[in-house]
Amino acid sequence: MQAVLYVCHGSRVAKACEEAIAFVERCKAKIDCPIQEVCFIEHAEPDIETGIDRCVQKGATRIVVIPVLLLAAGHAKHDIPDAVQKARQRYPHLDFVLSEPFGVDEKMIQIVVERIAEQSAPLDNRSMVLLIGRGSSDPDTKRDMKAIAKLLQEKANIPYVDVCFLAAAQPSLEDGLQKAKDSSYKTIFVVPYLLFTGVLMKKIEKQLRTFSSSNRQWVLCNYLGYHPLLEELVKEKVNRYVATNKKG
Repeated sequence: MQAVLYVCHGSRVAKACEEAIAFVERCKAKIDCPIQEVCFIEHAEPDIETGIDRCVQKGATRIVVIPVLLLAAGHAKHDIPDAVQKARQRYPHLDFVLSEPFGVDEKMIQIVVERIAEQSAPLDNRSMVLLIGRGSSDPDTKRDMKAIAKLLQEKANIPYVDVCFLAAAQPSLEDGLQKAKDSSYKTIFVVPYLLFTGVLMKKIEKQLRTFSSSNRQWVLCNYLGYHPLLEELVKEKVNRYVATNKKG
């Protein structure tokens, strides 16, 4: 029997986990699959092992694992595959299919454009956008963020889009803000490229306050959140793998 396991990041902030669960529930309602479970990589329960166990207990013989993550980094490349590999040893009869994170996709660009458009400040030829990623030591994270920035600049006709990171990658948040401050752009739209609220948003807000006295207009946009377009992306991924299985 077919199952879908949604793997969310997890957070110590209860609201962030609640947002993730609510998102998965919306996805479940749009997907025709008899078994659908949610789990978390860290800081929340159930963990991936328990999520897989729950699928098996409900009769799963094939599990499509959907990482509810923005980019391919350590969690998607190591933590999730390692957990799946351990599960294969416990359940050798099970067929696992591991999907990819959201990645570089035009729907992601649409979400960023919407977050910018929500603000009252106009986006004109004196404006730039600073995308703030979570960060990772994995070079693919930096590569993908740069690709997203380039696509955003092209699709939304933005004069300049720059990228910085909250941890484990350069340029840092402080360096990114300083570069924007030193630029000729009068309005800087700061876009947290994050799925959920929490300590990272607080870090951005705190750092931004130290730059607010400069002769620039700093516009902090909302984090991406669990946007309806992400529900469409999840549905596309699930249907791709379920349809492949049905054809076989």
